[in-house]
Amino acid sequence: MENLESMITKIIASHDAGLYDIQTIKEHEDTIYRILVTKQGGVSIDLCVDISNELSPLLDVHPPMAGTYRLEVSSPGIERKLSKSSHYLHAIGERVKVKIQGGEKYQGTLKSIDERSITVETKEGEMQFNFEEMGTVKTYFEWNK
Repeated sequence: MENLESMITKIIASHDAGLYDIQTIKEHEDTIYRILVTKQGGVSIDLCVDISNELSPLLDVHPPMAGTYRLEVSSPGIERKLSKSSHYLHAIGERVKVKIQGGEKYQGTLKSIDERSITVETKEGEMQFNFEEMGTVKTYFEWNK
């Protein structure tokens, strides 16, 4: 039998989009089952509505969790957290902020990823960060002033 994530991925792919991440989040008293999607050229509200309408019956039959929850389908946004190798691969060439365990912060352009680390071009030059030492890594957008 297919797992739930695989079924969700197929529905999203039928819209020429890709699954970026699935998150379960508590906001106030609500539990949100958030599905983040990406698409070449961007994610529209209409796309999110269409995917949500197809996912709802699937999740009624195969609930992702016990209890009540709210389904949310959206884009990960321009500034998004990188946590999976596929996130890093798709973000090569983008600006990133790297927070190291212990608090140090760096920013620059993501150059590459391998099985143990990422390489970022910073003002100080190329820097390599091992996954074990990294805390949070996010893309960021520099707004024109």
